[in-house]
Amino acid sequence: MTTGKQLFTTLESDGTLTVEIAESTFPEPAGNQVLVKMEAAPINPSDLAILTGAADFENAEYSPGKVIAKMPEPFNTGSKSRHGQRLSAGNEGAGTVIATGDTDMAKALMGQRVACVPGNAFSQYAIAEATMCLPLGDYSSEQGASSFVNPMTALGFVENAKMDGQKAILHTVGASNLGLMLNRICQEDGIALVNIVRKAEQAELLKSQGAEWVVNSSDDDFMDQLRKAIDATDAFYGFDPIGGGQAVDACFKAMEQVAVSKMTEYSRYGSDQAKRMFIYGRLDFGPTILTPSYGFGWTLSGWLLTPFLANAGMETVVRMRTRVLENLTTTFASSYKTKVNLEEMLTKNAILDYRQMKTGEKYLVTPQG
Repeated sequence: MTTGKQLFTTLESDGTLTVEIAESTFPEPAGNQVLVKMEAAPINPSDLAILTGAADFENAEYSPGKVIAKMPEPFNTGSKSRHGQRLSAGNEGAGTVIATGDTDMAKALMGQRVACVPGNAFSQYAIAEATMCLPLGDYSSEQGASSFVNPMTALGFVENAKMDGQKAILHTVGASNLGLMLNRICQEDGIALVNIVRKAEQAELLKSQGAEWVVNSSDDDFMDQLRKAIDATDAFYGFDPIGGGQAVDACFKAMEQVAVSKMTEYSRYGSDQAKRMFIYGRLDFGPTILTPSYGFGWTLSGWLLTPFLANAGMETVVRMRTRVLENLTTTFASSYKTKVNLEEMLTKNAILDYRQMKTGEKYLVTPQG
């Protein structure tokens, strides 16, 4: 048996959220499993859903390696299914395989540095499936730590668009780590991309990386910029990680206005242009606001990486993962604002900072210290 530190998060029925570092015992890997000594793990927005959620960490109770906060309504009731459960966290990371199960695939990974998706990457050790491990070769754990969620998601958007016969994509957070990857992929694959950003410096960053269509939502003529970009690219197909507020509404509105401008006959039902948006995150916990201003030819749905990969088929998944590995420090490179160990991860300053999910300010956890 192997022992080491691991992060756990528990939400009680009264709304008490406890996030703590505790000593854990890790079983010997069996079958197609491997035991990974975790060396680096990014804090992704998807991790924050169970790590912090909407809890009040401004007024939380902090002690070394432990935080107790209150989860407000309606978020506590909405999380009823996890009440009383002690959950691990950390979707992805990278480290060195120190033990394996008895399959040939698992044994082949012994001693190798791998990227993996164990679901408990905020831990000094983790059990992972060999099929979900990516040998990193000469890449470091830091370089490989973010080689799954963001790269495969950005690639998934482009693959999804191609499957649906689309030649252009709209993305509402263009300057994020994922957005910058998406920009590079679209340039490589000849897909037009409309990037929405919030700041002038984000627009300049994208343009310096070859982005042609960058729209600043802080500008007074934002909607006019957005309409022109959609008109030029036919980007009636978009992805949004914000979720709450009116980001999706603005996109649908601009899409419809462009489509209506090309109609030769009036229709009380609006245009027959298909308009589709996918919400793939919840940066804004507020309600998604839609207004009756774009007819009925629109579709809004959620998008998750795991179901997409399951439906895409193994051949597509292997092709995507090969592409990621071959371009890990170029197309799919990630950057981090700072590094923290497990204990530092639970300090007030760190939590209040990384839970804001600011563009370009991702944290990297180093479980070994």
